[in-house]
Amino acid sequence: MFRYPYSKAAFLAVCLASVGAAYAAKTLENDAMDVTRAKIPLSQAVATAEQHANGRAARAEYEKTKAGWVYDVEVVSGAKVFDVKVDGDRGAVLSSVEDKADRDDDHDKRD
Repeated sequence: MFRYPYSKAAFLAVCLASVGAAYAAKTLENDAMDVTRAKIPLSQAVATAEQHANGRAARAEYEKTKAGWVYDVEVVSGAKVFDVKVDGDRGAVLSSVEDKADRDDDHDKRD
């Protein structure tokens, strides 16, 4: 099948590279695609959070928690900021906590 001694090694290298590329494509999927799992749209979660905290949403994201998939909506109400968690399946408010300090989601030492 192979006439040259390096042909087998080259063929094996190409096969391994193809498998590695396919695995990388699967594991490096865009986080934004997770929102397709939600049963309620982002706009409904934001409206629910805004109504609950009586303010305006400044940021929202869809994330997996121990309790399941939730929308985490940051709502500004007057001089206060609230982190409102909305269930991604039912659209119900799971929690609402005043955010004392602005925290990013990088989980670094600034948090």
